[in-house]
Amino acid sequence: MVKRASNIPTGWRLLVCGLLLLASCPLPAHAEGAVPHMARLYLARLLPGPLKLDPDVDLPVPTRISHTHFTTQYADGVKAPIRRTLSASIPAEFSDVLAFYRAELPKLGWQEVAGGAVVAAEHAELSFTSPDGPVTLELGRAKDETTIELVQRNTQAAAKANFLPMPGQARLIFGYLVPDVASLAINDQTIKIAGGENHPQMLDLPPGTYSYTLVVSGHRVRTDTITVAAGEAWALRLSDDESKSDRVY
Repeated sequence: MVKRASNIPTGWRLLVCGLLLLASCPLPAHAEGAVPHMARLYLARLLPGPLKLDPDVDLPVPTRISHTHFTTQYADGVKAPIRRTLSASIPAEFSDVLAFYRAELPKLGWQEVAGGAVVAAEHAELSFTSPDGPVTLELGRAKDETTIELVQRNTQAAAKANFLPMPGQARLIFGYLVPDVASLAINDQTIKIAGGENHPQMLDLPPGTYSYTLVVSGHRVRTDTITVAAGEAWALRLSDDESKSDRVY
């Protein structure tokens, strides 16, 4: 997707995409689950019972879900997904969904990280290890249903894409497609981004919140902030619209 930046002379172009400025600029794949699974939802409410794993879904989720949304993110030249996410709602008790995941995930070879759980009455955050990489699970409550946010990251695929930050830091991935150079000011430093087709540039930073500004030919194209945590990778948005930066690992 190419978007012309405002107040920039004709011919200056901004390259913006889901994984931001990879060579062929691939967008993350978005796949929506069967929208709302009414038949299964209706039967589930009529015939309550133990939650069961849905065998037809790539990421682990119970069969009674009333809504699902999947997102898969790839990097150019890497076949395996870098990051997969699942958002779902289920008409089941919070405690039942928590017990379901703690029982089913070990069967898939996913092991809960000892001491990594935060569990309250209607909210839980759990961490797991999987054969592909780290997994985070967040459960909550909304509209009398239990909400599920599941994220799996593929460490090997991220390493092939050069997305892995240095230990204890976060990685920003960015670039720009213009006839000349642009300047990115962040963390008390100014980074020159070469014009023309160029490979993405990387910057590792300690965890925290950072303000950044992109300037092209004397014009301020974007000023924004981003908050990053250790081990994360983000595609830094440099467009002049309201789009937000994307977490890619």
